[in-house]
Amino acid sequence: MRQRRGVRGREYAWANAKRVQAALEQAGVAYAHHPELAPTTELRQLQYTEDDRQGVGKRSRTELAPAYRERYVAEILDRADLPELVAELPGVGAAALFCVERDPDACHRSLIAERLASEHDVEVGHLLPCDCRRRAVRTARCAPRRPRAATLRRRGAAATSCSSA
Repeated sequence: MRQRRGVRGREYAWANAKRVQAALEQAGVAYAHHPELAPTTELRQLQYTEDDRQGVGKRSRTELAPAYRERYVAEILDRADLPELVAELPGVGAAALFCVERDPDACHRSLIAERLASEHDVEVGHLLPCDCRRRAVRTARCAPRRPRAATLRRRGAAATSCSSA
């Protein structure tokens, strides 16, 4: 759900697409890439302009610009085939939307998660590092310096757990 572009820096080495896919394959976890849900370069530039106006870096922003949200929904999300994505969700366990943003409200994936919850009866929970004290739901286990994600589960689907987190 992102355009294929490099995320720079040692802190984001885990976000490398090849590394993520290899690790998931090794763990027996399916991977699906949905480039149709990635923001366009023009939309990203709109957000960067707002970041500059507010004097925040893209890694330190806490929310998306209202204009970005509005245009992402109209130009990307409203046109997406979300019922197909929901059909791909596992009947048992959970799926995840991975994100490099620290705060879910600062990422376009939060807009996808909101839509899946409100219109497709998908249960959403956000996995956050311990020191992120925003509105999102925190998990019992903290995962500092690990991938942030929104877990997606069909309502009524059985949950599974992982002891390696």
